Amino acid sequence: MEFNHYSVLLNETIENLNIKPDGIYVDGTLGGGGHAFEVCKRLENGRFFGIDQDEDAIKAASRRLSEFGDKVTVIRSNYCNMKAVLEERGITKVDGIVLDLGVSSYQFDTEERGFSYRFDGPLDMRMDRRQNLTAKEIVNEYSEMELFRIIRDYGEDKFAKNIAKHIVAARQKKPIETTFELNDVIKAAIPAKMRTNGHPSKQTFQALRIECNRELEVLRDSLDSFIDLLNPGGRLCIITFHSLEDRIVKSKFKTKENPCTCPPEFPVCVCGKKSEGTVITKKPILPCENELLENSRSKSAKLRVFEKK
Repeated sequence: MEFNHYSVLLNETIENLNIKPDGIYVDGTLGGGGHAFEVCKRLENGRFFGIDQDEDAIKAASRRLSEFGDKVTVIRSNYCNMKAVLEERGITKVDGIVLDLGVSSYQFDTEERGFSYRFDGPLDMRMDRRQNLTAKEIVNEYSEMELFRIIRDYGEDKFAKNIAKHIVAARQKKPIETTFELNDVIKAAIPAKMRTNGHPSKQTFQALRIECNRELEVLRDSLDSFIDLLNPGGRLCIITFHSLEDRIVKSKFKTKENPCTCPPEFPVCVCGKKSEGTVITKKPILPCENELLENSRSKSAKLRVFEKK
């Protein structure tokens, strides 16, 4: 299957990067190379680094970006390693960073990747198939309390307690090995009259994917290093797809813009903490009507932008 991924908020992201023809730019979630291609088109003497942990994405993006020659360096790694992998290549500062935190259409629509409740496949959900932890291991080995916490916190599902209980009961009879087997367990845990708002497995699958790939932890731990990497005037553009990610980005950007911890009644700042930049997007940029018609999966996307001082 071809690695397809609609580049969400593409024009808005490129516009907000303020691309300089001789600048250095990084895409930490390279995917199929959609955002990357538009960045590279605007570079003359600049350089581009694309990072992704998915082997299939690396192959697809490398093909797509091949026409740009040695302007482009493609790296297989998690974006949390961005600072280290760039330093290995002699890069200590960049002019722009892009993150598109969505799961690609290819990943959702490839049965054996196990990301989607719409297709029957193994419970995998690994972005990087070199890692050991899979969704199958989480479902069959985590305690009921751990499953409850994950589904409640990462899936924000009000039936988290009952879903966790049903998973533990089902796996005592036999291991839960496929997406459709898990669908059946989740469906049984949710009252029939409450199954009207979308697919009953949606929130649990999101929760398992986040846990499997440590998505929120990796994002939270990486944002400081991204801002440190930026040159003055450099921009960090992040596209999120659910409230948990967006909350982390919004909070970090706000703190970086105004880190002062002094009580509001103090006439002057005495804590000594200095602003590192400006939040360009006081409200997130959302997909336009045309984009929503072209790609329904973009409906939950939000773009936030931070500029380094």
